[in-house]
Amino acid sequence: MTSAPDLILLNGRVLTLDDTRPRAQALAVAGGRIVAVGDESELRALAGPATRLIDAQGGTVLPGLIDSHVHAFAGSAERMFPDLFAVADLETVRARVRPFAEAHPEDRLVLAVNASYAFFGEGVPVTRQRLDDVLPDRPFAVMAADHHTLWANTAALELAGILGGRDTPPGSEIVMAPDGTASGALLEPDAYGHVLRFSRFGGRELRGLIDGRDPDPAPTVEDRARDRDVLEEGLRHAASLGLTSLQNMDGNLYQLRLLRELEDTGRLPVRLRVPLHLKPWDPLERLREADDMRRIAASRRVTTGTVKMFMDGVLDSYTANCIEPYPGRPDTCGEPLFAAEAFEEICVRADAMGLQIAVHAIGDGAVRRTLDGYAAARRVNGARDARHRIEHVEIFHPDDLPRFVELGVVASMQPAHAPPAGRFAPYPYGDILRDRHRGCCFAFRRIRDAGVKLVFSTDWPVAPLDPLQSLRMAVAPDNLGPDWPDQSLTLHQALAAYTRDNAWVEFAEDWKGRLAPGFAADLVVLSHDLEALEPADLDQARAVLTMCDGEITHTA
Repeated sequence: MTSAPDLILLNGRVLTLDDTRPRAQALAVAGGRIVAVGDESELRALAGPATRLIDAQGGTVLPGLIDSHVHAFAGSAERMFPDLFAVADLETVRARVRPFAEAHPEDRLVLAVNASYAFFGEGVPVTRQRLDDVLPDRPFAVMAADHHTLWANTAALELAGILGGRDTPPGSEIVMAPDGTASGALLEPDAYGHVLRFSRFGGRELRGLIDGRDPDPAPTVEDRARDRDVLEEGLRHAASLGLTSLQNMDGNLYQLRLLRELEDTGRLPVRLRVPLHLKPWDPLERLREADDMRRIAASRRVTTGTVKMFMDGVLDSYTANCIEPYPGRPDTCGEPLFAAEAFEEICVRADAMGLQIAVHAIGDGAVRRTLDGYAAARRVNGARDARHRIEHVEIFHPDDLPRFVELGVVASMQPAHAPPAGRFAPYPYGDILRDRHRGCCFAFRRIRDAGVKLVFSTDWPVAPLDPLQSLRMAVAPDNLGPDWPDQSLTLHQALAAYTRDNAWVEFAEDWKGRLAPGFAADLVVLSHDLEALEPADLDQARAVLTMCDGEITHTA
């Protein structure tokens, strides 16, 4: 080292996630990079007159936390709307929605978010008429927490022109009532996009999810400014939680340009990776947009190089694609969104372009079809270090687990989604799940123990972005009995899935995800020593300092 460090962090419980030196007391930063990791006494000796000394006060110091699956624009925007999490009665819905509606008379569509499938009470169907009881005189809609269902009242359906129904692509549905009008339930983005385009953000916040295209009509100057502001606010929230990188799982050129504009003006506090979102009806030629995105995103904080697709929906609405029919709905297995031959052709082409592929696959049928596509790419193009991913893997067939290892496929999973995490109710056996799914459902430990690379995330805004909550859920899940075998991980396994392994899955393992000399100064200082906490108390810890590229992006 030829000059004194810019900053030295002292008195920490430094967990480096670097096998060559797993623990330390201090580290030094210069020019946005870590230049030394070691004992406090040896690093103090490096300080110069201008070196800033920061006392970690015995808290755990980690590599900057990385969330491998978020929807950054939607998560940022939805922080502005009424939250219906854990609500299960009409009066509470009214109490949260009506004051918001009165305070925002300019909103063409009043939107509430984060609802369960029983937000009017267990067994009470959500219909447009019940939503009319909440807000009878204005268009009103409620987004399910999983973002696979939106419920709309009569005025919202009329505004969108779908009260009488409309054809939708396979896998999505405007659910119709016996009287020939829309019931209010809109399944999957291709159905609810008709309503969402009247939201405060004109549907732009989920356009990268709905069709991956740029907004049409083009946003005004005022719209772009609003979108940048809300993104910046949401990403500063991410930094306040100790996050330094996010891997977006919806994307279009519009989002990419917004992020680059924030970066160019010094307003981007975290790194983001943005995919090209490909739909089943898109021509293969659309993959060329991925090259356009790579040119735009060639920067330190904004990257791309991934193609995202959806193979199915979710278990709650019976739209996840299963190998066998649902026990409680023997008329359906849930439709796969891509035909097998077409999907394999996309995988072959994308893989040949050097693109990483990430596919939402929740049901065991969708997981199998996705693995078949990856196998086809390897068969045609040959084996390479592709790091193709399957997002969620909520249920799988045991025969398919070895194929993850054989094909080098990554399982990208969310601890907060699993019923033992305590956030969502258990899926019922005999209705949604079959007896054979025991031990093959949200099976974090089983998947990891099989030798599959496992990475963790939240799917924000489906679950809160706080990584400490997810760590607690992964390490100390609830005991739900024999239907839900223990799938907990150790603290260090879960930390790896939120740092080093999440850097690896985006091909960045040689410069971030560890605290080692030469690596980017992406780090977080926590309020507690994680190893001294009881596992069930891990979420008591908070980020007191976050640093990205040597820049302090959050202090508490």
